[in-house]
Amino acid sequence: MDTLLVLPLLLPLLIAALTMGLRRWTFWQAMLTLGNTAALLAIGIVLVVVVWREEVVATQVADWPAPFGITLVADMFSALMVLLAGIVAFCAAIYSAATIRLRRAAFGYYPLFNILLMGVMGAFLTGDLFNLFVWFEVMLISSFVLLGLGGTRGQMEGAIKYVSINLVSSVLFLTGVGLIYGIAGTLNMADLSLRLAEVEETGLVVTVSMLFLVAFGVKAAVFPLFAWLPASYHTPPLAVTALFAGLLTKVGVYALIRVFSLLFADNNDFTQTLLIWIAGFTMVTGVLGAAAQNEFRRILSFHIISQIGYMVMGLAFFTPLGYAAAIYFIAHNMFAKTGLFIIAGLSHRLLGSYELKRLGGIVRMSPELTVLFFICAFSLAGLPPLAGFFGKFALARAGFEAEHYVIVAVSLGVGFFTLYSMTKIWGEAFWKPFPGEVPQDLQERRRSPRMLVMAIPAVIFAALSIAAGVAAGPVFELMERAGEQLADPSGYIIAVLGEDAQ
Repeated sequence: MDTLLVLPLLLPLLIAALTMGLRRWTFWQAMLTLGNTAALLAIGIVLVVVVWREEVVATQVADWPAPFGITLVADMFSALMVLLAGIVAFCAAIYSAATIRLRRAAFGYYPLFNILLMGVMGAFLTGDLFNLFVWFEVMLISSFVLLGLGGTRGQMEGAIKYVSINLVSSVLFLTGVGLIYGIAGTLNMADLSLRLAEVEETGLVVTVSMLFLVAFGVKAAVFPLFAWLPASYHTPPLAVTALFAGLLTKVGVYALIRVFSLLFADNNDFTQTLLIWIAGFTMVTGVLGAAAQNEFRRILSFHIISQIGYMVMGLAFFTPLGYAAAIYFIAHNMFAKTGLFIIAGLSHRLLGSYELKRLGGIVRMSPELTVLFFICAFSLAGLPPLAGFFGKFALARAGFEAEHYVIVAVSLGVGFFTLYSMTKIWGEAFWKPFPGEVPQDLQERRRSPRMLVMAIPAVIFAALSIAAGVAAGPVFELMERAGEQLADPSGYIIAVLGEDAQ
């Protein structure tokens, strides 16, 4: 069990070191990274199976007892996030192998890719707040360099905006860590869950919780803290954008759900109302921003923001069903959104542009790409029987049970605007005639080995969007287990601190 929890951290670190030593051999860097992501995916599957059988598993690094040492812990929520991150990383590695050029690889693309994965896995598996901060910083440093790798003006502008706002978030996070240590005398999250419940100055606890809300809100790109995302995500190569879209904001959402379900759930009268307002405004501003765009990647970037609102909505209910619906929606969004970014890259490869006015005719040039777009886009919009429909249905049901009818109505309305954006892309890029002369080498591009490799991740994500919808019952059972554990963290606390903890 110790090995199972440590491997998701050690493997990316080892592969990062190996790829750094193979700077001149890009092919082997790509193959090592692909092998690492496949191994992480396999570990995620095993971890989900183990947690399903044993509820919660934990280990203490170097045998230092909790709460004094470094704790790694996996409940169903953590295990599912490790699995989902493995899927996204595996697909991003395939796409990277086909698209990342030698010059960018020579400057450290693959080592940074693996370091980013180490930070993501560490954030999902850590059991204490300070180490969560450390893993966030690992992600921030590697993602900043990946954004700027290549050195174009647009990349550097986006990277500077990204890192500046996220550094402010890091300062707030570290301030919150210091304050909460002063209040409770511990940073182990299981121990904090017990000690914060005994603090008499509840106002101070709520104040500290707001620091974490802002810090993680920046990472998750919630309203009004999302400006860095649409300013940066469209600037790097599509492989980087797809990786970021699938992982980075989801780590922020994970941190919000983990902290507010485990540490601050008893102080949710104020935070619940605030989270519901944040969720609503995040959904609305994101979808309206997307509607105003005419560039494939920028539309999708704004939709990341909009979809984060749905996840925060599930958290805001503070119920097992709300948590489960939020986690299901995270999974659906990772599949559909990352798939759409890859489809944008395929369209660019085919016709040479991301601007909708310069695209057109893809439905006739590449019917298979059209089918992939249809599946991912309309899953994002929430049409049955795709995964997005069941995600929104579960959130609506949780909202009705919690008697929060207004936010449910907002979420359904936002779904119609999402459909509008998807049909806008459909009409401009796929349905209308191509505005100009069709490239003479179009069929060569379409059938080239590189194009076929690039399409593999899109096929995987489209298939997962269908499978998660068709098998929504069994899949949602996993999310329900995760939701129950979040609503009743006693199993998490006992796994970390022992049977006498309660």
